[in-house]
Amino acid sequence: MSASKMTALEWRAIISLSTIMSLRLLGLFMVLPIFTLYAEGLPGATPTLIGVAVGIYGLFQALCQLPFGAMSDHLGRKPIILMGLFFFIIGSVIAGFANTMSMMIIGRALQGAGAIGSTTLAMMADLTREEQRTTSMAIAGISMGFSFSLAMLLGPLLMTWLSVADIFFLAAFFGVIAILILYRLVPTPQTERWHRDTEPEWRSFLALLVSPQLAKLNIGIFILHAIFTASFVVIPISLHQFIHLAANQQWQLYLPALLAAFIVVFICIRRAEQNQQLKFYFLGSILTLTAAELLLWLAPSHVLLTVFSLCLFFAGFSLLEAFLPSLISRTAPAARKGSALGIFSCAQFFGIFVGGVLGGWLYGQYSFSGVFLFCITLSCFWLALALLMQPPRYLVTQILRLLPEHQKNWEALAAKLHVIPGMVEVTFIAEDGVAYLKMERGTKQHPDLIRLKEQIQSE
Repeated sequence: MSASKMTALEWRAIISLSTIMSLRLLGLFMVLPIFTLYAEGLPGATPTLIGVAVGIYGLFQALCQLPFGAMSDHLGRKPIILMGLFFFIIGSVIAGFANTMSMMIIGRALQGAGAIGSTTLAMMADLTREEQRTTSMAIAGISMGFSFSLAMLLGPLLMTWLSVADIFFLAAFFGVIAILILYRLVPTPQTERWHRDTEPEWRSFLALLVSPQLAKLNIGIFILHAIFTASFVVIPISLHQFIHLAANQQWQLYLPALLAAFIVVFICIRRAEQNQQLKFYFLGSILTLTAAELLLWLAPSHVLLTVFSLCLFFAGFSLLEAFLPSLISRTAPAARKGSALGIFSCAQFFGIFVGGVLGGWLYGQYSFSGVFLFCITLSCFWLALALLMQPPRYLVTQILRLLPEHQKNWEALAAKLHVIPGMVEVTFIAEDGVAYLKMERGTKQHPDLIRLKEQIQSE
């Protein structure tokens, strides 16, 4: 089997694990576009508590994500994923039966406590070769992005036939399906080990946390998800009050907005990569998000402008959601990428929590204007911060697993690698027996690098 092609086992692992993550994401986000309208009728509901219920799953996701990943290195991947899915199912059932706001918050917290993302990616790394790692993670990311868009449309659409409680029960059913896939379709890894490129290393956290370029990206993902969650505290209510759309009718606006946004995102991502203008499109995406918030605030009763603003909102959000992980991967040290992504994920989930809580509180104190002005202020601050970012270099990472004889002669090998044109970073991790190479794209085909790799592999 050619090293450049996926094996049948790798395809099976990638598709089944991506499906598990997508089902959980679908269950979490289906309720978001309709939740605040439903939660207003629960006993004990206040705007602030509604915001807490919207965002609390992010807090528990942030708190549990990294411990679950660490536990899976010792207890095994499947048991930890199973435990996380049980939390998610129990939380969904509690939320479905919730007849008070307190019970709803408990259910949403347990949904978030089923934080299996890092463990699932680690298992995907166990089941794929290192040269297929980037492709496998990209497929997982695309599947989750599609699930998010589908969830935003499916929740309001299902309200034609189901109640919000039924949608929570449907999320629990998705969790059961995910468990069946886990034990029926997901291969069992022959070995389960820690992966530096997908899992965090606690010793490097502080250095990465204070890295100026990475910090800007972590602040960015925090702001993005704070804006998104705060906005969806009030968007369903705004559509209901100003355009007189019931929860089961709001999909009629989301559908054209999501379709238009998908086309815009596809074109922009392709052009950003082809023309190597990632920073330009990144800044444009923040401006797009800002414009969407302005329109949602200034023209809430105009149907066409509302559809246009939702299109801008989803396009800006989706572009930034795609660009930010890419920028983290390009910026992080090759041998510390798992740690950088761990910090990045925590910032994202804390942003969800803060956005939900502040969105609910601001709505209670200052109505719609308070929430939208909060989001506009955040996005303007982010734009100023992003202007200070260095344009990203278009680099790729390769991993070389070295035999003991090559590890002994690492300094000589590193000297040969460093002089190859376009080689940016060469790092050897002795305890793993692995060298991480970060280089310009064309360097992968450089004759000296190909010759060195062939020499290592032939010996």
